[in-house]
Amino acid sequence: MRRRFVSIICASVCAGMLLCACSSNEDENVFTGDTTEKPAYQAKLNAITPAAYSSVEGLELEPGTYISVIGKEEDSAYWNQIRAGVEQAAADLNEALGYSGSDQIKVLYNAPSGEEDMNEQVNILDEELARYPDVIAIASIDEDASEVQFDLAAGNDIPIVAFDSGNVYQGIQCTCKTDNSAATAEGVSKLCEAIGDSGEVSLIVHDSVSESAREREEAFKAALSAEHPEVTVAETIYMDELDEIKKSAAAEQLGVSLEEIQAQQAAETSDQGEEQTGEASAVMEEINTAAEGMSDEEAVAYCMKKHPDLKGCFGTNVDATQLGVKALGSMEESDDVVLMGFDAGAAQLEALESGEIDGLVVQNPFGIGYAAVIASARTVLEIGNEAQVNTGYIWVDQENLEEDAVQAMLYE
Repeated sequence: MRRRFVSIICASVCAGMLLCACSSNEDENVFTGDTTEKPAYQAKLNAITPAAYSSVEGLELEPGTYISVIGKEEDSAYWNQIRAGVEQAAADLNEALGYSGSDQIKVLYNAPSGEEDMNEQVNILDEELARYPDVIAIASIDEDASEVQFDLAAGNDIPIVAFDSGNVYQGIQCTCKTDNSAATAEGVSKLCEAIGDSGEVSLIVHDSVSESAREREEAFKAALSAEHPEVTVAETIYMDELDEIKKSAAAEQLGVSLEEIQAQQAAETSDQGEEQTGEASAVMEEINTAAEGMSDEEAVAYCMKKHPDLKGCFGTNVDATQLGVKALGSMEESDDVVLMGFDAGAAQLEALESGEIDGLVVQNPFGIGYAAVIASARTVLEIGNEAQVNTGYIWVDQENLEEDAVQAMLYE
């Protein structure tokens, strides 16, 4: 199995980190433990509704309570912020309860090394179930996955909380995430305004299997249909289908149709399932070789170039938006294409400042991680949960980028 990130959060470690932060920069607005002083991350907690999910107050967990948190990805700006929120909630719980040593609330954070690695995430879930945590919080890569594992959890009285992306499983106790419909609708409104409320746009979706991707795609197209009928989606590009797009592009470069070659190759296969060395198989080998040498941005650019009148592009998460930046940057005569999307890593903020990105829907990943731990604690205590916790978002563009309220919600 590939290396995966594991973080065990203890109050003593977090306290040490806070002490170092204070000593390194006395002027920095950091939480010193004085309850009269607002922590630097307070704005991100204030964005969470209901407000009960932004506070550890009243969560009288038993010493040694074990909360398992499983994310989607090991190391990215967005997921590092979620992990930071998880860690802070754990530290706040232990501080509020006065727990130390073996009495501390243990929060174990795990994530696959890649966001699309559903199999690794399921393996992590299996391992965590074997440790019998008091509760599991998970950001499902595939909203239809893990039914067997969730049934096993239910059979062992291990409740499940969802965060970032939900799951269709009926036993989920609570889901902490962005209001994807509202956030995407605001992005659509801004994009359509920028392109004059007419013309073709492309949509880059971060995958075809997660709840967050599905909700944002559906919300994008619904908002266009209801409010902007003169704007049409020329093409929807799914990032987990880029390999097939590369093959189509490679086949076109060779002057053939991928579908026809694949059909001919199937016909060259014997009844025993042994592949024959026919002409179609040889061409398919050339296609595969060419596709392997093609980058993701080249595949997206290939799709966009099919629509010479394209006026806008929208990415549904940080990776999709950044892929749009790279694809448009590789194309000639793309300066007039308006690009907007989700999230705000360092690369996205730099592109926003340079004008490569025209606007961003910035989520609250710190708040998502924090709320997931609070929801998990409430689940263990059986004090009731909201079906869905809204962790908030803000719209950011060049005009409001430097505002204090906006800066308080950004992350890199």
